[in-house]
Amino acid sequence: MPIDIRSDTVTRPTAAMRRAMADAEVGDDVLDGDPTTKRLEARVAELLGKEAALFVPSGTMGNQIAVWLHTRPGTEILLDANSHIVHYEYGGAAALSGAQLRTVTSAGPVMDAASLASTIRPPSVSVPKPSLVCAENTHNSAGGMITPLAGMRAIRDVARSHALPVHLDGARLWNAAAASGTSLADFAACADTVMVSFTKGLGCPVGAAIVGSRAHMEEALLVRKRFGGGMRQSGIIAAAALYALEHHLARLPEDHARAQAFAKRVDGVAGARVVPPDTNIVMLDLPPGRDTAEVAAAARKEGVFLNTWTATRIRAVFHLDVADADVTRAADVVTRILEGKAR
Repeated sequence: MPIDIRSDTVTRPTAAMRRAMADAEVGDDVLDGDPTTKRLEARVAELLGKEAALFVPSGTMGNQIAVWLHTRPGTEILLDANSHIVHYEYGGAAALSGAQLRTVTSAGPVMDAASLASTIRPPSVSVPKPSLVCAENTHNSAGGMITPLAGMRAIRDVARSHALPVHLDGARLWNAAAASGTSLADFAACADTVMVSFTKGLGCPVGAAIVGSRAHMEEALLVRKRFGGGMRQSGIIAAAALYALEHHLARLPEDHARAQAFAKRVDGVAGARVVPPDTNIVMLDLPPGRDTAEVAAAARKEGVFLNTWTATRIRAVFHLDVADADVTRAADVVTRILEGKAR
């Protein structure tokens, strides 16, 4: 059986999750509301301490709805230079909302308050007005790194000092809360809107949610429709998310422990170095002369699927379909390949 650690999105619904989906009470969510989806939205809003939530097909749609809510054409969004919204949403902010991205580069791996403050430009007739600050927690490209609560509050305070709203791309906020001990609600209090994904860490086949004020979510419902995200009997997939919140949220520390175990086994092998994982993502930087495509292809031949993040960096993500024995096998395969002993 292959060990697929390219992403935590590759999981398949468990038998119990499939039963919950099959048994879900459903309605037409566009016409008059789906009862299971409504229960999910109420539960997510409660967990994150916000007035309301909206179920959406994907995290990217959730982020782009938030961008549309907070910005106006010709304004600019301030966000980390390596954030998901910058690199992996196909220019959505520009194409859908007419907003410009102004990237923030920090001394450390992720955006901090000081770097954000220094990037916000003084008002001028020659430059776009800022309209939104976006943060990402955990930070995917930084290896699942957590911005702690103090850092999130500092970012919020800088944004407030410039009268700017904050949107939090919290696709893996579940992992940040599980690893740090900070509640989801405390993290969410640092932002006006938050997106959380049910396919990241929680093992759902599809779906995300955006949370915020009731007024924002009423408008978000209309934007979701405009973006093509209106769903009919959405309770079938909402049931999976409700099941995951009940049964998969508490087990996230297992994924973090397996990421740490994998990192410990491969760090230093033949000159490779890992970014010490905060959560469930391991970034492995290869030594000079080694190419990720070659390493990943060799690993795939041995049944281990890795993500070629860059030409020199491999990503491995641990999730509920990965057992302790899989960690050992995957680490052994990567070790042999790096040492030139591939089968």
